[in-house]
Amino acid sequence: MIKFLEKLPSEECPKQVNEQHSLPPSLLPTTEVLLRLLHATAKVCPLLQLIHRVVDGVCGRSDPRRTDYGERWSLKEWVELMNTLSSFIRFAVGRGCSDQEIQELLSDLDKAHAEAVLQCVRSRSDEIRHALVDRTNGISSTQLQDFNWQLKLALSSDKLSALNTPLLNLSLDLKENGIQRTVNIEMNKEELQSLISALEAANKVVLQLK
Repeated sequence: MIKFLEKLPSEECPKQVNEQHSLPPSLLPTTEVLLRLLHATAKVCPLLQLIHRVVDGVCGRSDPRRTDYGERWSLKEWVELMNTLSSFIRFAVGRGCSDQEIQELLSDLDKAHAEAVLQCVRSRSDEIRHALVDRTNGISSTQLQDFNWQLKLALSSDKLSALNTPLLNLSLDLKENGIQRTVNIEMNKEELQSLISALEAANKVVLQLK
């Protein structure tokens, strides 16, 4: 339960600054420098530190350790908090939730803790999004680059003198291990419907992984 997050005090967390400064591209911090700044800021606030380390875990780096935060949580509470918080972060970024939507989803938390989660998600949303894309792409080494289709009407075949059957020619441009190839598929109405059903089922699985 994300409510367990309130066992960590928020009094020492710095107030969020909404003012934005325009800098030339040459002076903008790199991702590595930005991460160092975020973690340096988080050191003065255990709450921000914890949330940033959960984000690190979502992005494929090391997860936070319960022993670093004393005996605030039992092992069961810690596991539930980590699972809930990481799932929430993936959901909020994967679905492109606005600040207002995130705050509504965090309505069970007090204002200070909810603001800390929002601050971390907002500051590292691009990094989290890239990690989610990489995770989804890692499901298969084959990626769809482009596709094209053409509808035709089969009037006859070598077996029947008249068919009048609509057929779909589907051309898939695939990339597998850096090598591009094209796959051509011819389908009738029933086969096309089966393909659509399979793709819809696969999409549901991908959404669950986010």
